[in-house]
Amino acid sequence: MFVPRPMTVLPVGIILLFLGQASVDAEVFTALCDMEYLVHMEKDLVDSLDRYIQQEEDKLNRIKTFQSRIREVSQMAMEEPTRHLHHPVNAYLLVKRFTRDWPLLEAWIQEDTAEDFLYNMTKVKESFPSDEDYIGAGKALVRLQDTYDLSTQNIAKGKMGEIATATRPDTGFTKSPELLAEDCFELGRLAYVDQDYYHCALWMEESLARLQPDPMSDLTRDTILDYLAYASYQVWLGELGTQNNIERAYQATKELLKINPEHTRAVNNMKFFEKEMEKSQNLVTPQKEEVEDTTVRGEYKRDLARDYLPEREIYELLCQADQPEMFNITPSRGKHLKCRYFTNNNHPRLLLAPQRLEQVFDKPKMWIFHNILTDPEMEVIKKIAQPRLRRATIQNSITGELEHASYRISKSAWLQGWEHKVIRRVNQRVEDVTGLTMETAEELQVVNYGMGGHYEPHFDFARKEEVNAFKELGTGNRIATMLFYMSDVEAGGATVFPQVGARLIPEKGAGAFWYNLFRSGEGDMLTRHAACPVLVGSKWVSNKWIHERGQEFRRKCGLSPED
Repeated sequence: MFVPRPMTVLPVGIILLFLGQASVDAEVFTALCDMEYLVHMEKDLVDSLDRYIQQEEDKLNRIKTFQSRIREVSQMAMEEPTRHLHHPVNAYLLVKRFTRDWPLLEAWIQEDTAEDFLYNMTKVKESFPSDEDYIGAGKALVRLQDTYDLSTQNIAKGKMGEIATATRPDTGFTKSPELLAEDCFELGRLAYVDQDYYHCALWMEESLARLQPDPMSDLTRDTILDYLAYASYQVWLGELGTQNNIERAYQATKELLKINPEHTRAVNNMKFFEKEMEKSQNLVTPQKEEVEDTTVRGEYKRDLARDYLPEREIYELLCQADQPEMFNITPSRGKHLKCRYFTNNNHPRLLLAPQRLEQVFDKPKMWIFHNILTDPEMEVIKKIAQPRLRRATIQNSITGELEHASYRISKSAWLQGWEHKVIRRVNQRVEDVTGLTMETAEELQVVNYGMGGHYEPHFDFARKEEVNAFKELGTGNRIATMLFYMSDVEAGGATVFPQVGARLIPEKGAGAFWYNLFRSGEGDMLTRHAACPVLVGSKWVSNKWIHERGQEFRRKCGLSPED
């Protein structure tokens, strides 16, 4: 009978120790802009720690100097104690040392040099990320690993920048240090707690490969092997499990017993694995004296059913900039995709400043307005929005209520026209270029994406079964979307349309526009889209969702369902 491994928690250093004491409402991982203060906070803590260490070193140096002087006198006195005290100066100094010097040493040792550092820690501890942030950050790395088909080796080596260079050679890339064995172990343990044994096994393999002697770490090889064996076994039990997985569980357990022969659970598991392996027609149980190469990693297959999404494979390929051949645009379709200067039928405000308009897709029609926002305008919008950013929500399709969802990781704020002239100017510009009234449009929504920030495939409009959506607004359905990109992104973060294979790359200052509804009022199912996870960089966007009411004479109804 297989004996499951118990859950154990290893100490992972000062930072994680404090995470458990932080506020659970921090949610800093859901927006990168809210994490910037942590960089400055950590710098201040490092400076405070430097001062504490210097004070400790100064104190230790004083104690060492005292020790050296006292040892020299003591050794001299011990040669002939009685004769030594015959000299009045020696007698005086002996009394002085016991009445002045030794008490002074006691005061030095009792001196609390940590007071300032602990005070600084106390001041900022309430602003520390929470356990929720730590778990969310770990899951974000795993999400990036899956979406962009990254190996644990590349992530651990900080090689995400190479992907950034390949996808956006103009932006350069941000570097990161390599992950330690303990970092990889913690990622694996997070997956283990979430019963995600596929990722647990991958990260335990990486932790095992990176394990080096470290006096600051309590992580041991047998601990990693224990988790690895259990995770490999659990993967084997799944629908995509292979013989390789049970072999890897067997090998890891065998190595564990070499380190700790008295490990009761491993002894029992070893017998179980041997029986399971004997059942295979193509495998003979290895002999006890055989020496196996335990550095060879196991082979694991990802179970897409665990995080089911109908178009996940296409969605992830599009995020990776790998468009499936089925979506290749034919020359006859491509000839309609053009760039031009746009005045919207000689609109007065566009005659002197026409917009650079590019049609990037034909069905559904999608346009990009290049440089529709200026840098100063975007900075004003971000500055107003940042203090008000809150975890983004989705609308429950049944109740119509707003709620948090794991498939949307970002923070957002809503800005109204009366708050600043720049917001009023942007609203007016949207009306000018689209010809649609902003009287019934939603407020400008500003969004900053967090670690691996994403929004899985969704519709902007409400489908027929979502009867309560936008009911309170009384402005009808979302007829169109204007999506402003307010930052470049080093890698990832594209807007993709899995139904048609369209892919929009964030371009600072650009606005993407499409209609969500046909002229008949029917929803265009081809507009289902997603925000790919941000791989490297920070992604700022803002949305202007335009509603049906008030557009009756601006975008007249059609007679056919798909007109």
